[in-house]
Formats: sequence, C-alpha cells, structure tokens
Amino acid sequence: MSAERDRTPLARFRALPGDFAPRDAQDLMAWPFFSLAKSRRTRPIDFRSGGVTVRVEGTAEHGIATIWDADVLIWAASQWMQAHDAGLPTSRRIVTTPYEILRFIGRGTSLRDYQRLRAAFDRLQSTSVATSIRETTGRRLHRFSWLNEWKERADRSGRPLGVELILPDWFYAGIVEHSLVLTIDPAYFRLSGGIERWLYRLVRKHGGSQRAGWRFGFRHLHAKSGSQMSCADFALWLRRIAKRQPLPGYMLHVERDRMANETLLFRRVPFAARVPSRHCGQRRESL
Repeated sequence: MSAERDRTPLARFRALPGDFAPRDAQDLMAWPFFSLAKSRRTRPIDFRSGGVTVRVEGTAEHGIATIWDADVLIWAASQWMQAHDAGLPTSRRIVTTPYEILRFIGRGTSLRDYQRLRAAFDRLQSTSVATSIRETTGRRLHRFSWLNEWKERADRSGRPLGVELILPDWFYAGIVEHSLVLTIDPAYFRLSGGIERWLYRLVRKHGGSQRAGWRFGFRHLHAKSGSQMSCADFALWLRRIAKRQPLPGYMLHVERDRMANETLLFRRVPFAARVPSRHCGQRRESL
C-alpha cells in the first residue's frame, strides 16, 4: 500500500444491485486460506511450498474463517469487478445490506441466516493471515485480516441502514489492480461440503480447457487443502466426491498406478453436455 493511499480517506462504495456472474479471487482458489470444517477450528493452517507461505490463525472465541465465510469475499470480488467493467469507481469500504449479500450467495433471508452472516463477519475479522503470495522477494510476509472493520449502520431514529465492510488492501489489490479473478458457476454456492467446495475452486483455478484434463496426486491435494483430516480419511472423501460427481462443469476420475498411488483427474465438461446440479448433502468434515 502506498503512503498516498494510507493518507487518503476511504470513499464509500455502494454495492451494485442486480444479478451478475460471481467471480472468485485466484489466490484464494489456489491456496489453503480457510477451514473446511463447519465446526470451530482453532488449530492454525501452516502451509509452505517452494516460495509460498500461508499461515492462518483464528481466535479461541471465533476460530478460523471457513470456506462458507469466504462467500462474502466472492461477493465483494464480484461487486468490484462488475463496477470496474462498468467504469465505476470502487473502494475497499463497501456499504450494502445483509439481504443483498445473502441473496447473491444463495442463502435464505431468515433471522437465522442473518445471524450466521454476522458470525461470518466476526470470523473474517478475527482471522489473521500471513502470506508471501504476491510479495516480490518471497521472504517478506503480508499480514492482514479478511475484514479490517465491519459495522451495522442505522439512522438517527435507529432504523437499520445495512452494514459497512472494510476489506484488506492485499485482497482488494489482487482483484482490482491485478484482475486475478475467475468467473465461477453459481451452482458453487449450492455445494454443501467443505472439501467439495474447496475442490471446485482448485479445479476451476487449474482446470482450464486442456483436452487431456489436469491431474493432482492425493497427497498433494491433502497438503494444499489445509485439512485437519488424516491423509487416509481425506482420500476416502475424494473417492466419494468422484463417485457422486457434484462439481458443476467438471468430471472427476480417480486413477491408481502399480504402487497404489492415487491421482485425481479432472476434465471440463462441454456446456452442452452439462446437466443441472443437484443439491447433494454431505456430512461435515470431522476434526
């Protein structure tokens, strides 16, 4: 962040109305930034590979932000890119309503849904991230929380006016300045399992349009997920997901070599060959 940006007050960006394509941050799709469990996780995520470091910590009260909480970040990235494409100014300081966020990410709008969204805000703000991604030397770490601040707004009579969120500069720069985004299928929000949500984002990031598809070894996938599951249990979940084929736009296939090492192959499905995604239930990941 430049000194000039530090001294400039953040203008308010009013979230745009309407339905438009959800867009996800490529950095968040490729690396383990979130808990895949619905139960509270307080054990840090500590991932190191080559020049990439990702360290994520949560508080005892809230735990680490989950992959469902990351839907808020997908919403924010989609807002910024929609405004950018329309030639409108953007800001890390977004004014919106919980209703607008919940509708965009495919949630209900009951009191329970609003309470869960507020809990997501708390986890996003209390989660601490340190990463070398996009640092030029690979040695220095950028430290931030997924939400710098958030507050509920009201008029003088106490009537609710929505919420105000301030997102971190690291995340904002990746979206607005570097355009490190990919459009995702809206059916993503209907994926109920943490591992299948994480897997879709990884596959979407790497899948591309290669005719022969893309492959990842099971052990490599386990390391990249940041999951607290054992490698054996994680492999079991991958096999189950490959059997159910829940990922919109992709087909999965498990391959085994002579040494019984397993690899997950994924191929993009031509649009004309796709069928509507079904809402598949999945047990939460156990810790």
